[in-house]
Amino acid sequence: MRVSGQIPCPHCGKPTGKYDNPTPTVDVVIYDPARGVVLVERKNFPPGWALPGGFVDTGERVEAAAVREAREETGLDVVITSLLGVYSDPERDPRQHTMSVVFTAQTSDPDALTAGDDAGNAKFFPLDGLPAPLAFDHARILKDFEDRLARLAP
Repeated sequence: MRVSGQIPCPHCGKPTGKYDNPTPTVDVVIYDPARGVVLVERKNFPPGWALPGGFVDTGERVEAAAVREAREETGLDVVITSLLGVYSDPERDPRQHTMSVVFTAQTSDPDALTAGDDAGNAKFFPLDGLPAPLAFDHARILKDFEDRLARLAP
């Protein structure tokens, strides 16, 4: 663990180190077998298409953050179906080191899809027709998701 700078202890006021840890984020693979996966076109840096997701707020559980981010960026109310994985490559986000907890989810109303929040556009894409470029490490995440679907297929 790297320590940089000095910040006061909130309890005693003595100087402490500022820990330089990865920032927690979430991403959500919203999947509809007939339509594919939901991606949002980012308005902000870095550009490209991405899974809905974002930063976990202080005091928020990652599951709640995933549901919140999905709603904010896609207009969809989702139900988490599983944990896909944790992605922590220090290079996954060019802005800073993040650690993303990635969930799979479904929605009961896919027709409610609409771009919101930081999204310029939101669409379903078939897994064999994903747009380019995909932001962050989302190509890897979607490959992992596709591999999981293949393992679960009868």
